[in-house]
Amino acid sequence: MDFITNSRVNNVAIIKLNNPAKFNSFNRTMALNFQQSLKDAAENSQVRSILIAAEGKAFCAGQDLAEAIDKSGPGIAKIVNEHYNPIITLMREIEKPIVCVVQGVAAGAGANIALAADMVVAAKSAAFIQAFSKIGLIPDSGGTFMLPRLIGLQKAAALMMLGEKIMAHDACNMGMIYKVFEDDKAYEEALSIAVALADMPTKAIALTKRLLNQSLTSDLHDQLNAEAKTQVEAALTNDYTEGVNAFLEKRKPVFKGN
Repeated sequence: MDFITNSRVNNVAIIKLNNPAKFNSFNRTMALNFQQSLKDAAENSQVRSILIAAEGKAFCAGQDLAEAIDKSGPGIAKIVNEHYNPIITLMREIEKPIVCVVQGVAAGAGANIALAADMVVAAKSAAFIQAFSKIGLIPDSGGTFMLPRLIGLQKAAALMMLGEKIMAHDACNMGMIYKVFEDDKAYEEALSIAVALADMPTKAIALTKRLLNQSLTSDLHDQLNAEAKTQVEAALTNDYTEGVNAFLEKRKPVFKGN
């Protein structure tokens, strides 16, 4: 079975979780295949944005617990260090915008993989659950890093300790995700966002993502210096020249991502 499927629409790489019988819970093969799909999208010069989606009723219920407790399986250490940590690292370090669309439940590692995207949109009926405390574990997959930065320390602590289900509109209102759409429109709206990003000056967007990553651990002085240096790099792109000329000529710019 192909636990991950890959396709392209224009310059958008679409990576879909494809284990719907288990609510897209991750096993080792699925995690490693997902990593490879991310690497392929990163290395493909024709890909200018990435959309992460899922088949079936749920986005992802997290780890396949049957594999986690199997004494002949990879074990918790490998699951965290070889499955999820590389996924989160890739998603944050790939210098292309990543959009994630969530339907149904996004629980445990599934929720935190979604939150590692640059933009998360959700179907109205979607729900996010930091389910780790329910089985005596701690949040992994970057959850303790990303969630408090998105919604604040107290709310993150409450959601992680209580394992409370948060519906899509509440997640949006607290700043956890970007937008909510009707269930039958969420995927197409997410794809539309990804297509729009792919048509934009994606080198500048990549540099923006780099600065946002750096801002998570830097102070104001360092960030101002990084912006100054990176703005010079952005100004050397062909898309900058095209954008300025289009503005002066009162026409729509045609960006090529370089």
